[in-house]
Amino acid sequence: MSKVVLITGGSSGIGKAIGEFLFHKGFTVYGTSRNPEKITNSVFPLIALDVRNVESVKHAVEKIISISNRIDVVINNAGVGITGPIEEIPTEEIKNNFETNFFGPIEVIKAVLPQMREQNSGLIINITSIAGYIGLPYRGVYSASKGALEIITESISMEVKSFGVDIVNVAPGDFATNIASGRYHAPVVKGSAYEKPYGNTLKQMDEHVDSGSNPDEMAMAIYQIINDKNPKIHYKIGAFMQKFSIVLKRILPDRIYEKMLMNHYGLK
Repeated sequence: MSKVVLITGGSSGIGKAIGEFLFHKGFTVYGTSRNPEKITNSVFPLIALDVRNVESVKHAVEKIISISNRIDVVINNAGVGITGPIEEIPTEEIKNNFETNFFGPIEVIKAVLPQMREQNSGLIINITSIAGYIGLPYRGVYSASKGALEIITESISMEVKSFGVDIVNVAPGDFATNIASGRYHAPVVKGSAYEKPYGNTLKQMDEHVDSGSNPDEMAMAIYQIINDKNPKIHYKIGAFMQKFSIVLKRILPDRIYEKMLMNHYGLK
């Protein structure tokens, strides 16, 4: 019997790549989108789901269970980017980012755990970010939302272990997807104290995404984790230097590491 997989944000980017890879490997895949009726090229079914809406989450999970009678793997992939100086990002945009990147995955976890307890089995994979390990300039909100998900996963792992459920984080670096186009950008304000440094950093961020790794690399990593009988809690997928930057943060004095990051982004 093929495993039943739920992927939030499965209509594009990393989520779509993962879904297609697993579908062709014989998994029963359900993706989600806020507007699935607008997607016409998905090889697996898409279900309406907005992770910011609790009832939407519950309805989507109930629909999958009613069709397949189980959920074996959940991939919390839905997320949004956000950039800008903390001083200039509207508070409502900060809250919206956490609703999607942090509270949304928690609601999905809450919705699927009763079924996984009944099965006495399940795997939940939270797609976080290497940025969640590092406070990056002009990406502080994004780093914080993904970092919060990394930490809470450690807590949930201990709480659900006795139910036969594993929960893990997969932190990607930069991948060539459309995330930059869907990201909230605080505007570069002419005459602002942040105009030049933020504008230059924003351009650099977009270049990193455009030249990022192939999303199929993430799909292969997810496939291997699903087939691992004893998965780790934390995985990091991406370019060597992006992963190595986390190691450097652990071993370098704080201010030296900060200076290294500032030099990288051309900040003084």
